[in-house]
Amino acid sequence: MHGQNTPAVRIDSLAAGYRSHTVLHEITTDVPAARVTAILGPNGSGKSTLLSAIAGVLAPTGGAIERASDRRPALVVQHSAVPATLPITVRDTVAMGRWPHRGPWRRLTRADHRIVRECLDRMGIAELARRRLTTLSGGQRQRALLAQALAQQSGLLLLDEPTTGLDAEARQQISRILRELAEDGVTVVQATHDHAEALRADHCLLLRDGRLIATGAPGTVLGAEFSVPTAS
Repeated sequence: MHGQNTPAVRIDSLAAGYRSHTVLHEITTDVPAARVTAILGPNGSGKSTLLSAIAGVLAPTGGAIERASDRRPALVVQHSAVPATLPITVRDTVAMGRWPHRGPWRRLTRADHRIVRECLDRMGIAELARRRLTTLSGGQRQRALLAQALAQQSGLLLLDEPTTGLDAEARQQISRILRELAEDGVTVVQATHDHAEALRADHCLLLRDGRLIATGAPGTVLGAEFSVPTAS
């Protein structure tokens, strides 16, 4: 049994990338359990690649990632990644979160339907359940994707730029939800370029050119972001 202070994720000398291109180089760090961790860095620094590696959808080319839980992590893509022609309702979207437990073609159980309803309620989108996902605002769509992730009942929630393109109110709603999840014991890891969002996190990782430049408290890491020169 893992102790309370055991990291949710241990990363040791991680290298990862695509085809012959290495994106991440020698990443070694821990992700604290039941906390909100923000991954910061400019575009192309490797934030999404690191999330994919932690999620297990991208195999490392070197080093290792150890997750404290055997449960599959829940990965939330950006709301803008949803195809505009996808003919699926909000309820169907959230129900897909149960597929890891049932498989995509097996009927959901009564317990599954209860979990879907609870996740819709928690995200405040129960009244949108019959709406087409593509008819929602960006903030509503992001909450539907969050509800889908919650339906997986994973202890590790990974999000790629969850507030990008959202208005201030929607950003604050998403931020509040992530904080509540961490308080409930979920480990939240989000890639972000929003400094205000990063400051609300408990822990930060700063990437640049695929390397870990700084890690620790948000204020300290954000200070390091401006003090480390950019490679020419």
